[in-house]
Amino acid sequence: MAVIEITSLSHPGVEVFSTLTEAQLRNRLEPAKGIFIAESPKVISVALDAGYQPTALLCERRHIEGDARNIIQRCGDIPVYTGERQLLEQLTGYTLTRGVLCAMRRPSPQPVADVCRDARRVVVIDGVVDTTNIGAIFRSAAALGIDAVLLTRSSCDPLNRRAVRVSMGSVFLVPWTWLDAPISSLNDLGFKTAAMALTDDSIPLNAPQLKTIPRLAIIMGTEGDGLSPATIQAADYVVRIPMSHHVDSLNVAAASAVAFWELRASLP
Repeated sequence: MAVIEITSLSHPGVEVFSTLTEAQLRNRLEPAKGIFIAESPKVISVALDAGYQPTALLCERRHIEGDARNIIQRCGDIPVYTGERQLLEQLTGYTLTRGVLCAMRRPSPQPVADVCRDARRVVVIDGVVDTTNIGAIFRSAAALGIDAVLLTRSSCDPLNRRAVRVSMGSVFLVPWTWLDAPISSLNDLGFKTAAMALTDDSIPLNAPQLKTIPRLAIIMGTEGDGLSPATIQAADYVVRIPMSHHVDSLNVAAASAVAFWELRASLP
């Protein structure tokens, strides 16, 4: 363990925690060198359990022998930057509510066919840009039987720091990748597609035929406008959540939890 005391915002090595934007952390030109930030001992532990590789830690001094001790031991020979609480807040731009940040290597994207190979239920996240919603959808997916997550390029990065935090590390538990082909391409992998949308010909979420589908892809749309007409038209099913009091929609994160539970795969 190499503990490095920092006394300025320009200390060499800490730029990954401060000046680099999310886009720079992703390093689109060289994805193999991309980095993401995990926050809090619990979330970092989940990432380590899933095989993610740490590159550096930023930790309040009081946590080195406290909450972060086990994390530091597990991370091996990487730099552990520490300093006064106020300095660390100035460095990161926010309060370290759990006292420790970990920079980790971003894995290479996996082919859709590999991620979905053994999946019975997947969710397609189409155009969801709010990091809180992304994190919440992943948490529900992990808890409620979704085997894989596919995201269109118009969606937020699941390894965004806030999305990772909101998910409580669930982004490390459910296989995921980017879907660059049309959503209809999932038919070639044996999936039926269900677009969650309110249309005149939509069927209710508890429709019996949905329960018997061996492989189902549930398509969740953007927070504001929902799914595009083209996506809805191309889906095998259009599905609505029955609601009361003339409420016509739910937040996408809430709707996903309801849909995942109702459409979970039946036991073999």
